[in-house]
Amino acid sequence: MSDYEGLGERIAGARRGLAQAGIDALLVTPGADLRYLTGYHALPLERLTCLVLPAKGGPRLVVPALEEPAAHASPAGASSPARLGIQIVPWQETEDPVALVAKILGGVSGTTATTIALDDHMWAEKVLAFRAAMPNAQQVLAGPVLRHLRMRKGTAEIQALRSAGAAIDRVHARMAQWLQVGRTEREVGRDIADAIIAEGHTQVDFVIVASGPNGASPHAEVSDRVIEAGDTVVVDIGGTTEAGYCSDETRTYCLGNAPADFSEYYAVLLQAQQAACKHARPGVTAESVDAAARDVIAAAGYGEAFLHRTGHGIGLETHEDPYIVAGNSTVLEPGMAFSIEPGIYLPGKHGARIEDIVVVTDDGIERLNLRPRELAVLPI
Repeated sequence: MSDYEGLGERIAGARRGLAQAGIDALLVTPGADLRYLTGYHALPLERLTCLVLPAKGGPRLVVPALEEPAAHASPAGASSPARLGIQIVPWQETEDPVALVAKILGGVSGTTATTIALDDHMWAEKVLAFRAAMPNAQQVLAGPVLRHLRMRKGTAEIQALRSAGAAIDRVHARMAQWLQVGRTEREVGRDIADAIIAEGHTQVDFVIVASGPNGASPHAEVSDRVIEAGDTVVVDIGGTTEAGYCSDETRTYCLGNAPADFSEYYAVLLQAQQAACKHARPGVTAESVDAAARDVIAAAGYGEAFLHRTGHGIGLETHEDPYIVAGNSTVLEPGMAFSIEPGIYLPGKHGARIEDIVVVTDDGIERLNLRPRELAVLPI
């Protein structure tokens, strides 16, 4: 995927959102929102980097002088093929960049901005500095403006997610090499992390290798527990690709024959995951997809063992909107991408989860993870 594709429309969409919400300007510091809007993958530093996007007037990208070459080399740069019309404004070490942003806002609007949206993950020190520099401006979250843009993935974004899904599939396809009796979770986790990079990611985001009773903790950390014959193992892994888009996939494995009670509820879990995938399509709500999985599990008597939401959106961040959870009435639209990952967890015994990333199409969904979902029984 090209970092340049669609950036101009994203900025225009953000500006339309600001106008509709009655917000004078948007301030975005390094993170997924900045990369989404400008293509600039800036480092989060103590020195301020900030996109200044007024509802009216040209956008500016305020950067430390020593980061100016990197900003110009990115899609945000004036010489890039994107031609985004962003003016890069460097600041020197002895300058106050927060005061510079306040001055820019006054200059482009002709008056002091009264309502400013800040990206949701801006560091507190930056938020408080902007508040001190513009005491008469109301600060609001940018999430309500940006999430509607980021939830609906474009063609290039979907292809990036598809590539990320194929890369993590390739890691799961190699699991029998590493999941072996006598090895520790930590040893297996190191091998998986190396493979995540080798199979097409630039960053390892997480590796869960939860064997035996550790599988009953949905977000178990790898430990020095030795994997034993008959153990079930939940493997949840993901990373970030060069394009900036994330993978996330869970499969459950067994070293030899699975315990009888485990096999019983794994069949329920597989049915629940299939039910949610079948239900998901344009026009239904996020919470109804959660209910489609949860109802199957509850009907089988395992309702209290399903501890978490059914899924989360994914894109430039592993967890983003839309969240597939009770109470979320967001109506699904083509281009929305999220996980469907029901789980069943029995404390002190074992647990299981099946997770695929899916993207909503015109009439259903496309699964971006294609590994078998049946319990994978590995030889011992």
